[in-house]
Amino acid sequence: MLQPSGDWLIETIGQMDRQMRAVEQQHSANQISLDVSGLGRIDTSGAYLLGRPLRQGDDTIPESSITGEHPAAARLIREVHKRMDHCPPEESSGWGLKTLLERVGAGTQEVLEEAWDTLGFFGHTLVTLAASLLNPAKLRWTSTVHLMETVGINALPIIAALSFFIGAVVAFMGASLLETFGASVFTVDLVGISVLREFAVLITAIMLAGRSDSAFTASIGSMKMQQEIDAMRVIGLNPYEVLVVPRVIACVVMAPLLTLAAMLAGLFGGLLVSWATLDISPAFFLTRLQNVIDWSHFMVGMSKAPVFGLVIAIIGCRQGMKVGGDVESLGQRTTASVVQAIFMVIVIDALFALMYLEADI
Repeated sequence: MLQPSGDWLIETIGQMDRQMRAVEQQHSANQISLDVSGLGRIDTSGAYLLGRPLRQGDDTIPESSITGEHPAAARLIREVHKRMDHCPPEESSGWGLKTLLERVGAGTQEVLEEAWDTLGFFGHTLVTLAASLLNPAKLRWTSTVHLMETVGINALPIIAALSFFIGAVVAFMGASLLETFGASVFTVDLVGISVLREFAVLITAIMLAGRSDSAFTASIGSMKMQQEIDAMRVIGLNPYEVLVVPRVIACVVMAPLLTLAAMLAGLFGGLLVSWATLDISPAFFLTRLQNVIDWSHFMVGMSKAPVFGLVIAIIGCRQGMKVGGDVESLGQRTTASVVQAIFMVIVIDALFALMYLEADI
């Protein structure tokens, strides 16, 4: 017979767990009875631990297994036992073809569900954004301007520096290759087209995805964990208007401006390398850039920027809204937001390239 005494609470049961396991190993459930008359306070964790030696599969605990007088112990032990899920360990199926197909199918289903949920979030955000623009009083101008500073001005140094080195590398590689054929002057064309059309906007979008998207997910996710978003709904605030719309506006507005700065920095890097390695003067570089490079390349790069900004903001906010109640979920969603944003930037850039190719732009 087990005769526990004292308080069996979550704070105190840790030291009894080993003793209870020893009892379970030495005796079967039908050989054990429990005297609860000496118990003090008890909660569900204590009830779980005391009832564990008395369990016989999925059957209820027999009435005769619990003796003694206590105001709540017997009832709580049986209630905890009744509400437990008996989950046997899953049998490992190895790494055969069936397991491989199951994993591929589950992964495909997860990707499709994620895409569908993101599309729904995108539509909800667009509807909320349109309603806010039709009624400007709903817009959170202070939050929007602050986010513009965070997303745009604070990101300007790193984006400009990366674009400068990208332009310099493109010019150096082009100079090394084209000089062999006596066509080093075309380095200006290579730098101009590559920076204006692709590299500047891609560098900007990838940096926004890695820097701002993770910040969006982390900030909204931490609010979700602390139930601040639920509190917003209780007091009548729409979380989409308060949290999502300002971030979308900030990204859509600042992405073209950051792209313009990245273009200028990339061209400046190419200019310096051309001047140093090919003896192409800055005046000649700028003159050829103006005469040879069509404005359509600039417009192609700028047209992608607001689309990338919109997609990045949507993904970051959506992942933040999906954060659960633990830190592990926050970390997983932050990682997912960055990976998804960069993936979508590359995919959309490829679609833009195909579209402009077919349009001969």
